[in-house]
Amino acid sequence: MFLNIPYIAVVVLALIGLATILFKRNLIKIFLGIVILESAVNLFLIALGYREGGIAPIYTNAPAGEEMVFSTVQALTLTSIVIGVATTAVMLTFAMVLWKKYGSIETNKIRRLKE
Repeated sequence: MFLNIPYIAVVVLALIGLATILFKRNLIKIFLGIVILESAVNLFLIALGYREGGIAPIYTNAPAGEEMVFSTVQALTLTSIVIGVATTAVMLTFAMVLWKKYGSIETNKIRRLKE
């Protein structure tokens, strides 16, 4: 039962993120949904790399017979976090530009203000 909790959390976070992206009209809330969805993907990657009783892969003199956790998914998750921070900064910059140009970040109002 314990091993299923991270996967249940992944599904809940992914559903919250998708619902926020699909049903909200404020750009900041949409961007927040994207960040939540990114967190769900990161948690999924970490849950995939977990091994019960595994040791950190940085040990050079690991005891014989000990299993190590997968270091590849940890590296992928770290890369994903860095890319997520950069894309979040770009999205927020995009929202600031739209606010300066149209005076609103509601997608319905921006669509009506075509020039």
